[in-house]
Amino acid sequence: MSAGRITLVLARTAAAILAAGSLVLILWRGLDHPAVALAFGMLVTVGELARWSDGGEREPAPLGAAGALSYALLGQNAGQPDHHGVQQVVTVVLAATLAGCVPHAARGRGSTADHLTRRLLTVAFAAVCFQPIHEHGRLHGWGGSTYALLVVALLVLTTLCDAVLAAALAHSRTRWPFGPLLRDELRATLGIGSAVCATGAVMSLAVAVVGLWALPVFSLPLLLTQLSYRRYAAVRSTYRQTITSLARATEIAGYTPAGHARRVAALSRAVGRELGLSGPELTVLEYAALMHDIGQLSLVDPVPAGATASLPAEEQRRIALLGGAVVRQTGVHAEVAVVVERQADPYREQPVSARIVRTVNAYEEMAREGTGPGGPLSALERLRLACARDYQPEIVESLARVLQRDGLTLAVTG
Repeated sequence: MSAGRITLVLARTAAAILAAGSLVLILWRGLDHPAVALAFGMLVTVGELARWSDGGEREPAPLGAAGALSYALLGQNAGQPDHHGVQQVVTVVLAATLAGCVPHAARGRGSTADHLTRRLLTVAFAAVCFQPIHEHGRLHGWGGSTYALLVVALLVLTTLCDAVLAAALAHSRTRWPFGPLLRDELRATLGIGSAVCATGAVMSLAVAVVGLWALPVFSLPLLLTQLSYRRYAAVRSTYRQTITSLARATEIAGYTPAGHARRVAALSRAVGRELGLSGPELTVLEYAALMHDIGQLSLVDPVPAGATASLPAEEQRRIALLGGAVVRQTGVHAEVAVVVERQADPYREQPVSARIVRTVNAYEEMAREGTGPGGPLSALERLRLACARDYQPEIVESLARVLQRDGLTLAVTG
């Protein structure tokens, strides 16, 4: 069993043991302050029901996360002590998250097991850091500003731990390098993660002063933000579909084989992840890979099988420049056009994204020329032999690692 698989099993096992133990204990002794538990449970459920499941966001249910964290760091309700403990926090969050995940699971959207694992472990960490010291009265007499700083500090620490956990779970599922995944998770905390942290802190502090009426008041801005993110995600999805449709123009016109652009884009993105490119860089890389052959529409006679790697350098450069001009006319980001334009430049003068697309495109063309299971291996060998002149060795080796993980199948599947 691989290390990533072991990590996934350990995380799910820990979450299952934590959930089962907390549930049994609460069923035995009952809920403390059930009205408070119900209010926070409903808030988490609403947040989970409103989450999106396109897989592109780091935190698909920010309102649910903020409500769960605020309950984990809740010490008072309208000035009265609220000693509900770690087990009750875990049980309430478990029940509320499961209730909110039912519609998503029924539609087959998202990974409920991993989402629930991450939510329970993150909330349990926050509760373990706060609830014991609160129950033992060690926070008695703390000033308002000092108490608020403690809550904020614990939320920041919890957010960092959540980023590590999310990166570990993603690494175990996808086998992508852990370092770049963690970097992207930490970078995401500056966006929606900071909103979750701030809302969780404000709700916890507000309920301690004015009671449960603070929950709907302070959760509304984050709910509106979440709805705005959903609209943004929908626009981004439509934008990508438009680019994909434009990329298929060469296939429809008979200049490139069916599925070529899609295969190059998928493999380029995987190589970019292997090399540690950031999220925005991966997006530019994917769009450029989808549209890298669009300059072939300028040709009078199509190149056999769309294999431009075998053309003279000047012809390749002309096609690349025309492709970049077409991309600029479509309104796609200028960085995408630059990558397309520089496909035929010497690789040492190309940006990293252009080197990746060039290498992957050549591999896909060479592997398609071969027959039988030896085609991909032969293509890799030809790329390695051309490293001194045409391809960057590090990118070729990264491509080899990606293909080894995927069983050398990407080039031969439609």
